[in-house]
Amino acid sequence: MTTLAKLAQAGYLACGFLLLAGPVMAQEKAVPDFATFLQGVKAEAAGKGMRPETLETALANVEHIDKVIELDRRQPEFTMTYKTYMDRVVSPTKVEKGRLMLAENHAVLAHIEREYGVQPKYVVALWGIETDYGRVTGGYSVVSALATLAYDGRRSTYFRGELMNALQILDEGHIAPASMLGSWAGAMGQCQFMPSSFLRFAADWDGDGRRDIWTTRADVLASAANYLSKSGWKGDQTWGRAVKLPAGFDKSLVGLDTRKPLADWAKLGVTSTGGKPLPKADLEASLVMPDRGDGAAFLVYDNFRTTLKWNRSTFFALAVGHLAERIGGK
Repeated sequence: MTTLAKLAQAGYLACGFLLLAGPVMAQEKAVPDFATFLQGVKAEAAGKGMRPETLETALANVEHIDKVIELDRRQPEFTMTYKTYMDRVVSPTKVEKGRLMLAENHAVLAHIEREYGVQPKYVVALWGIETDYGRVTGGYSVVSALATLAYDGRRSTYFRGELMNALQILDEGHIAPASMLGSWAGAMGQCQFMPSSFLRFAADWDGDGRRDIWTTRADVLASAANYLSKSGWKGDQTWGRAVKLPAGFDKSLVGLDTRKPLADWAKLGVTSTGGKPLPKADLEASLVMPDRGDGAAFLVYDNFRTTLKWNRSTFFALAVGHLAERIGGK
């Protein structure tokens, strides 16, 4: 037998090319079709104790949403300037509507503040930025969106976990499957909680046995406050303040990794925007400049860091602080 024949017999030749790895190439693992994938989801959920009737209803009309994958793939780099972002997100219309919402929900917000220690203006500001006070909550089936992302494979472990959480929420009876709507990524309701956040933070403020962040306003507001409270919010503090930096300021001090008492920032020449001295409060602060070291500058406190736990965007956390101030009358 020739050497070439021996190599071929041993599996080292394929389509005329010499293979450098092992005698037999391993076949790729077959990917199940979407229907088979859903059967696996159903079996896993049943193994977690979820009721068969819940799973039958919740998974009966689930479909793969190609648009969800498209949106996941083309999330843009964030290139908007801070000013442009703020003009869009903290618009005069949103401020005025926020003041109306603050007044309209004064009684329940006062009770929520006593329970969770979060000032009403911040709860309303989060509500406004997330969904324009409940107006824009997303029209995707949460179960279908999460199933699509879990099947996709790019972040399948995370989204499969969120899918299981969504099914648990349905099994507990908080919402009907057809009404469980949200964003393409599975964020739900008027405060845009992922299912895992719902299970940790959603509140049944009206005591009807359901944590309804879709249609029950008191539950929405209490859930937002509970999230902030359990994430470290300090009800006797604000979020931060705009400041003015002296000429030649050391920009290496910019960033959340540097924390200094306000008195130390004052010694470095940092003042309030109007040139007035910083307050003499016993607070530690970090300096942030949202446009990468140029333009606006802010000293931010622990509540700013807590807001970042909700959304890791500096622009978002600054917008919440500013909208809260405007809603509150500043």
